[in-house]
This record gives sequence, C-alpha cells and structure tokens, in this order.
Amino acid sequence: MPSPNLLECVPSPTDSPFIIEHIAEEFTSLCPKTGHPDFGTVTLRFQPRPAKAGGLCVELKSLKLYLQSFRTEGIFYEAVTNTIRDHLAAAMKPEWLLVKTDWKGRGGIRSIIRAEFGEVPASWRA
Repeated sequence: MPSPNLLECVPSPTDSPFIIEHIAEEFTSLCPKTGHPDFGTVTLRFQPRPAKAGGLCVELKSLKLYLQSFRTEGIFYEAVTNTIRDHLAAAMKPEWLLVKTDWKGRGGIRSIIRAEFGEVPASWRA
C-alpha cells in the first residue's frame, strides 16, 4: 500500500479562506483482478485551515511521488479514492477535502468516485 509518509506539508500562507485544487491527469494503478493498468484523473480540492491555526498544504513534489506510488498497486477504484482521502486528511487536517477519481472506460463502463472529509460546500462538489 502506498505510504502516507511520502506526503510532506508546508504551512498555509494566510489566515484568509482559500481553496486549492490539484489535478493529476496521469494517475495509474493496477486492476487487482487482471493486473492490467487502470488510468484516471485524480482531482483534489480542499480548504486549508488558517495559518494561525496551524493550517497545512500538501507539497506538490511529495504529492506527485505519493500518487506515482500507486502504479504498481493492485487496488480497486473505490479503495484508491478513499485511501488518498484518508492519507491527505490525516496529513493536512484541512477544513474540508474532496477527492474525485475519474477513470478511463474499460468494457464500456467509466467510473467516477468521490470521497469527502469535512463539510464540502455544494459549490465545490462538481
């Protein structure tokens, strides 16, 4: 299983509320049934806590290395999405976090999985 220890965080730069969105368009893991590669896009949206409350943001190089560590992992879509949510929520402790995975079609079926932490505003759920 990919290690949450790969994730590094940096302090939030402000006490003002703001939203961060990171989109990883080249995500790959392995189907645990066939061993074939699964390709998808991972979208992370979150609101860091204020700087004065110890707010943190994920550092991008560490996020890239963390996401790449799934490439050799036999794991279902749902588990990928929830694992990423759990690891990022534990590392950053954001106000809220939405992880959305959008998987390339296979056998005529495309899948989109969402996992949330905290109260995600309706305007950011799309």
